[in-house]
Amino acid sequence: MILNLDTSFQPLGKDNTIQFNSFTFSGGEPHIKILSDLNEVTEVTVTTRIQSFNDLGLLLIAVDALRRMDVKTMHLFLPYMPAARQDRVMIPGEALSVKVYAEVINSLNFESVSVFDPHSEVTAAVVNNCKVMTNHTFIEQVIRRINSEVLLISPDGGALKKIYKVSEFLGGFPVIECSKKRNVTNGKLEGFKVYEDDLEGKACLIVDDICDGGGTFMGLAEELKKKNAGQLYLAISHGIFSKGVEALNQHFETIFTTDSFKNIDEVGVVQIALNDILR
Repeated sequence: MILNLDTSFQPLGKDNTIQFNSFTFSGGEPHIKILSDLNEVTEVTVTTRIQSFNDLGLLLIAVDALRRMDVKTMHLFLPYMPAARQDRVMIPGEALSVKVYAEVINSLNFESVSVFDPHSEVTAAVVNNCKVMTNHTFIEQVIRRINSEVLLISPDGGALKKIYKVSEFLGGFPVIECSKKRNVTNGKLEGFKVYEDDLEGKACLIVDDICDGGGTFMGLAEELKKKNAGQLYLAISHGIFSKGVEALNQHFETIFTTDSFKNIDEVGVVQIALNDILR
């Protein structure tokens, strides 16, 4: 059976779902009550989207409730791994946040933990029984919707390895390498580079795992236009869009994302449900 802790997120379908009530106490503590009869249920998959420690807390007490109902085997479907970007300690005094979250999740002893397009290989290394779902089918669907030939754009060196794997999956789409750097004095991104002299007016699809504020993609879009790019598209596995999409829409024909982090209803954004990607 399936327990969808985020009731607006049903990535594995609507059949065989567990009914429950949840709320937050006035002191801030999450609470859950399982309503379904689980007398003969021994295996459950929990799905959730974690955007806060309260969401993590709901997951913790949900697992405890299921264990107390004698559910023996549990799986976790967690498409967006929280703190996946905090996968290294840059300066003394920082936390290795992804490992902190991983250790909490590991304490729940899931049979498997499914994560969609994690930021780096660190997630799979620190999460026990981690099953990585690639972005290959997502990008395949994006290109089908664009319905024209595109160049795959790697925004930086960190994304390059994954994009070449996407290209291989798609049958050899051309990849354009790019780079950027961050000004350590003010934290701003600058020095965007596209390692191709002339893009010959071809459509370009930037592929990356996360869009937060969007500065990387707007800066890169400007540089791509200088190199004679045609229509620009953006494909993001996890759309956070903390500053909205209005500024991004000025640079891109269409922005594609999934519902891995939240539901989005914005002009210029096409959201492809993980339920459709995983079929």
